[in-house]
Amino acid sequence: MKNSVQWRRRIVLALIAVLVAWGLFQGFRPQPVEVDLGTASRAPLRVTIEQEGRTRVIDRYTITAPVDGYARRVQFDVGDAVEHGATLVALEPLRAEVLDERRRAEAKARIAAAETSVSAAEQRANAVASNASLAQKELERMRALRPAGHVSAEVEDRAASEAERSTAELRSAQFTVATARHELEAARTALKYAASGSSAEPVAVRAPVAGQVLKIPRKSEGTVAAGQPLIEIGDPHALEVEVDVLSADAVRIRPGTRVIFERWGGEGTLEGVVRVTEPAGFTKVSALGVEEQRVWIIVTFTSPREQWQRLGDGYRVEASFILWESSDILQIPASALFRDGSGWAAFAVEQGKAAKRRVEIGQRNGLSAQVVSGINAGEQVIVHPDDRVREGVRVVAR
Repeated sequence: MKNSVQWRRRIVLALIAVLVAWGLFQGFRPQPVEVDLGTASRAPLRVTIEQEGRTRVIDRYTITAPVDGYARRVQFDVGDAVEHGATLVALEPLRAEVLDERRRAEAKARIAAAETSVSAAEQRANAVASNASLAQKELERMRALRPAGHVSAEVEDRAASEAERSTAELRSAQFTVATARHELEAARTALKYAASGSSAEPVAVRAPVAGQVLKIPRKSEGTVAAGQPLIEIGDPHALEVEVDVLSADAVRIRPGTRVIFERWGGEGTLEGVVRVTEPAGFTKVSALGVEEQRVWIIVTFTSPREQWQRLGDGYRVEASFILWESSDILQIPASALFRDGSGWAAFAVEQGKAAKRRVEIGQRNGLSAQVVSGINAGEQVIVHPDDRVREGVRVVAR
């Protein structure tokens, strides 16, 4: 009986000792680090440069007074449609001094220069029209070959972009011809009234192109000087987008780069292509007071006009320049990466412990990075690892 009681007491003491030892072990054992986890997965990846831009009328014309005179009140309002050749402003010229031989020669020289400009503009318009016709025929040929699989969708898209660019160039060339003819008419008018010294009949300042009134610098009647702006007209249905980007980003953007416009006010997204990257930069002070070198990027819409017809001149849009994209890329959160010497590394989770991996990355944007090697699809990685995360440390999802 006595031995039985002693054995029981020993067993109880042994159990107590085991419990105390287990408690001490758990108390002094390093606790797992709580971390945020991400998963390596295959998904579409897109590298973009995002910046705000604004729309502008492609071809706008500021109509000026051809001679000194008294302008009557402008009868148009901003937004009114005007036809080609319509009288915009009636100008009563002041009595001009009769020109001497030298000044008469100068006036005739200006007319000759204007005639040369008209001829050059017409020749360029003819050449651009020929190129536009060829681009349109090439697009039609690509569209005919596409259903049979003889050309890829990318080739067809390039042909469509080229046709759109050629059409825009033709429109600008035709506008240049119209404005050159207007300048020639203004030069002839100035010579006519100055040579005769007469101011009997008013001068009708006419619209060189059809469009809409964009701006009226001066609506009331009054005296104006030769060359003073009277009215601005253009076609608000022919729009492009100007975006100023950092010069370091501009070198990565090429003509033909695809552009997506989001948060422009309408439903869905709009698309366009880069028409030109202007060769000269300019200095701009940011909101933080930092001087930045920026460059203008001009983008042409490729979406159907019906989708963006409610946009007007000077409207704000948000442009995303697509530098690279693919539909099936192994990627991890960019915040899981950290520098390891001259390369990159990340912590993967193996059997509940952190395992440091050397990672070779490819393309990356602000959120995700392409994994070339070092991480397999489906593996979990630690996002935002802090100084508590080291090789072999036990981790648990936060």
